Amino acid sequence: MNSDILTLDLESLEKFFKQRQTDVLSLIRSLVEIESPSGDEAGSKEVVSLLAAEAKKIGPITTIERISSQEFGQHLRLRAFDQADSAERPIVIVGHTDTVHPRGSLAERPWRVEGNRAHGPGIFDMKANCALAVESIRACATLGITPQRPVTLLLTCDEEVGSPRGRALVEAEAENSQAVLVLEPPAYDGRVKTGRKGTGIFTLEAHGIAAHAGLEPEKGASAVLEISRQIQSLHELNNSGGGISVSVGVVRGGTVSNVVPAEARAEIDVRFGTNEEGQYIEQVLRNVAPFDKRVRLTMKGEINRPPLERSEGVISLYEHARALAATFGYNLGEAQVGGASDGNFAAAVGASVLDGLGVKGDGAHAVHEHILIDDLPRRGALLAALLATL
Repeated sequence: MNSDILTLDLESLEKFFKQRQTDVLSLIRSLVEIESPSGDEAGSKEVVSLLAAEAKKIGPITTIERISSQEFGQHLRLRAFDQADSAERPIVIVGHTDTVHPRGSLAERPWRVEGNRAHGPGIFDMKANCALAVESIRACATLGITPQRPVTLLLTCDEEVGSPRGRALVEAEAENSQAVLVLEPPAYDGRVKTGRKGTGIFTLEAHGIAAHAGLEPEKGASAVLEISRQIQSLHELNNSGGGISVSVGVVRGGTVSNVVPAEARAEIDVRFGTNEEGQYIEQVLRNVAPFDKRVRLTMKGEINRPPLERSEGVISLYEHARALAATFGYNLGEAQVGGASDGNFAAAVGASVLDGLGVKGDGAHAVHEHILIDDLPRRGALLAALLATL
């Protein structure tokens, strides 16, 4: 544990966030009410403009970069507490401004507060956490806390679709970091995420032989039958042990009912706990062989995200965060999950990563998406304390 934990005034940090709660909720609401689904350039730029305007009010934020991303909008990168002569590696906060909710979702499910819950499309994943990241830097600045290391905040605009443009930025920042703090939503009961599975998306296509289903079915080679056999075979991989999971989520094939189908396809989601498992499952998929030799198979796709493994660096970060949280009565648990994030990319380049540091809530990507308001001060204080003591 860093000795600075013992001298840091965590009660003042939590009190700061409680006093700022109305302002923080106002900023969160403004972010939620700017619809920014992945690929919506106008929405992306508007969210970045709002966050950049807030950043300009915070003295230690010395650099505000709006990084254009073709077809997606803008990434936002802020740098704070960066002394020109400092050789310290920065603490990097990672998040994203895009959501899965299409335009029009806000009209159907407008912002509302019901008791301790604030609702709105994208609030949990992760507009509230974008606001909290900025507020954590403001808290340090206001309370005269100077982190030992520079702080970089990187908010990408394409995470929900696999980070095709943002990945390189995340990797570059992570490679040079002391630690990477990922503000994705936490697991159940606010647990941070110390492990994430890697992911891959593949499409298997079967090319058979069409024939009349009544007159000469024997001359046909059914692509649909072949795909069904392949699905069964792929499903057996779930019984191979370890962290491998395979799911066929979309199947299409055939033309009309009285024709032996010549074409069929299946979309495959794979998950794995280690890099070795990822290499194994990819090799299996690349080498699928047809049950009916008259059918030709093609496999397209790739591993999208490597796993975030529970390494010594991850464990050390978690134990540090857990000790901090305990000093102000916050029991911080941990979890390993199947979903992936930009934290996977950061871990793959060797960074120490702690994921799931966002505010408590529920309903990511769902119609009941919400955050728990009373968790904002605790989560904000924890994030600011991490910046101050890492």
